[in-house]
Amino acid sequence: MGDTEHIRGVIPKPAGTREFTVRAVVAGMMVAAIMGASYPYIVLKLGFGPNVSVVAAFFGYLSLGVLFRNFNRWENNIVQTAGTSAAQTAFMCVILAAFDLLKQSPIGYSFAPTPFQSFLWLAFSSTLGLLLAVPLRQHYVVDEKLTYADGVAAAETIIVLDSRGKEARDPALALALGTVLSGLLIFFQLPWGADLLGGHAIPDTVFATMGGLTAATAGAGLSVSLLSIGSGMIVGNRINVSMMIGAVLSWIIAPKFLVAEGIIRAPLRPDILRWVMWPGTAMIICAGLTSLALKWRTLMRTFTSLRRDSVKSDEFPLKWVGIGVVLSTLALLYIQHAVFGLPPWMTAIAALLSLPLMLVGLRVLGETNWGPISQLTNLMQAIFAALAPGNVTANMAASGTTGTIAVQSEAIMQDYKAGHIIGSTPRYLTYSQLLAAPIGAAAVAYMYPLLRETYGIGGNGLTSPISQRVAGFAEFLTKGGSALGKYALEAALLFACVGIMIAIFEGRAGRVKDYLPSPTGVGIGMLVPGAVVFTMVVGGVLLSAWRRAHPSSFEKISIALASGLISGEAIVAVVIPLLIAVGLLSPR
Repeated sequence: MGDTEHIRGVIPKPAGTREFTVRAVVAGMMVAAIMGASYPYIVLKLGFGPNVSVVAAFFGYLSLGVLFRNFNRWENNIVQTAGTSAAQTAFMCVILAAFDLLKQSPIGYSFAPTPFQSFLWLAFSSTLGLLLAVPLRQHYVVDEKLTYADGVAAAETIIVLDSRGKEARDPALALALGTVLSGLLIFFQLPWGADLLGGHAIPDTVFATMGGLTAATAGAGLSVSLLSIGSGMIVGNRINVSMMIGAVLSWIIAPKFLVAEGIIRAPLRPDILRWVMWPGTAMIICAGLTSLALKWRTLMRTFTSLRRDSVKSDEFPLKWVGIGVVLSTLALLYIQHAVFGLPPWMTAIAALLSLPLMLVGLRVLGETNWGPISQLTNLMQAIFAALAPGNVTANMAASGTTGTIAVQSEAIMQDYKAGHIIGSTPRYLTYSQLLAAPIGAAAVAYMYPLLRETYGIGGNGLTSPISQRVAGFAEFLTKGGSALGKYALEAALLFACVGIMIAIFEGRAGRVKDYLPSPTGVGIGMLVPGAVVFTMVVGGVLLSAWRRAHPSSFEKISIALASGLISGEAIVAVVIPLLIAVGLLSPR
């Protein structure tokens, strides 16, 4: 979509504008508690983590607007940032659920962390992830201008909510229309909405066999999701098409090959994913590291510049980053030894390995708006299975730590993107994230057991595909089998080489990049459900048609509409568990 920083309605921040105010901090911590408490139910019930940046922006608008009429967009961004940080910490409920799923497995596993232990573990892992990402803001957001679609959507939402006069009317209406339509669609896909339709819910996927090209159980088709449409509109056609290539490989071509070779018995998505995750992950990691290596001069300039700018008021000082990283790492060394029995050297390796994975994950997120946390967590499980054979607790704890570090780095980069667009002070955004992360950790640590007791985990209860995959992979590795299936190593090496070659050609001058698929896009398309990817492609195609048919309305309201399509589904997904908690809806 071009330079996404030139969003309609962006105005320079007036001199003397207050951002990190008492009311913004208080509202931010309230929103952080709400998001952190409700998000585990969303992830475990729906099986995915919807965009929460725009949801937090709406909650910020409501919490500030109820009490104050003179708040500004920069204060709202402080609130949005806090909500995003807490929710991303709460996303790691998938690891807590995986512990419980392992307790139900036949391997005789019985350990699970207590709420207080979970709080300490997630709080310090999240803090470490936030601090490690601080020096990378300049490189990913300012220099490379990666999309970070959720950050763009959050900025657009904040701008529309803060606008005044006729200029704000059309984008505000587009945002509202998209939000209502997206929210209604997902509501009628859920049991409570289905009751209003006589017990017939709107399906979440159509054309599952893609016209007979694949099995209905492979995970292809089209997702009936306006969130996916909106994400495809923001991400852009190059990435959409690249992801489609990966989706075709994984969910249309691979099932026939895997069944024919006897690698899997039936074309079931979990079984397919267990094999394709290796070539897909290899491509993402190798291409990302190659791209970073080719841009080492830019990275050096980034860190040099940041060291120079760290004395300015706008940036979070690198000295504080260093102190915080050391203290957080020392705390994790103790916590993981005391709680999980991990030797300090294993925790140190987990922290070190999180760095390259975080760099790759941030690039994947910036280009595709999809963070490969669960896939990278599986990769870490394989590594720690080799370092500590048969130790399930060590496997889960070490890989969970790297996942938590990565997921928080992604959260803060999305917020940095939104802040860069509207002119927020990076230092204040970092403060907000750091304050909210422990709140999110406490919320998920104490809310998760309540959800487990009320609804159950596994079977007909709450669980997510991510939790099932993490638990199943740990069980698979613990039983002594190889993590790589037949031909998986050869496929991983092949896709790693292809990813490296594409990254090298991308780094050359000229327009070569325009004619090459994104290796990160191809890799992530191999890992996420094909139905989501194919629907994102539809969103990109619709946006291109709109741009050609009516350029004036496209420039005026396209981002607002796409943001509404993303936010509506996420808002309903957050409100439903809140209504259940207060007794207005009965659990299903």
